[in-house]
Amino acid sequence: MQITHSNRDPHHHRAAFTMATAMFARVTFYPSLLYNVVMERITSRRWYDRMDDTVILGALPFQGMTKQLKEEENLKGVVSMNEAYELKLFSNDAGKWREHGVEFLQLATTDIFEAPDQEKLFEGIKFINRFLPVGAKLQGVPMDNQQVNSGSVYVHCKAGRTRSATLVGCYLMMKNGWSPQEAVEYMRARRRHILLHTKQWEALAIFHDTHVKT
Repeated sequence: MQITHSNRDPHHHRAAFTMATAMFARVTFYPSLLYNVVMERITSRRWYDRMDDTVILGALPFQGMTKQLKEEENLKGVVSMNEAYELKLFSNDAGKWREHGVEFLQLATTDIFEAPDQEKLFEGIKFINRFLPVGAKLQGVPMDNQQVNSGSVYVHCKAGRTRSATLVGCYLMMKNGWSPQEAVEYMRARRRHILLHTKQWEALAIFHDTHVKT
């Protein structure tokens, strides 16, 4: 009898795992978003935390927060690590942000089990770099003719603790010449519920070796 090996194909298993994680992320999105709202109400957690003069790390910005973010935080740009379905009901999409004079970049990444790939991480860094003051631009990051040179960038996912923290960690490493451990310790000092898994740590290490380590 001939034995087929299709079920042993690593590509088959990878595709099946990717599909399963995407489905799990969808099913758990609204319950976990509600959990985040409750935790922000009953604990010391904040919906967002400022990392430095330019970057804010936070959870999904609800549409009702737009005016507050613009007036109190000088919001000029938003980087969303969410998939499109996560933004539909409660948050602004690209068009709505631009109506408010806020630039928007979406780097869709599946929640929980996935980390942003290196291309997305560097694209996010280039976007953030546009808002840094002229004398504080990141070395090794190409500039274009759309430099803003001022204002805050709100980097978020659903809870502001894993996907978005990975991007902000990369930014902090490039800005300060830090190791992944130093960047994460800095973020946790300001946002204690940061949670990085193996894939996010691996992404930070690869980014550090590629763009920071000399």
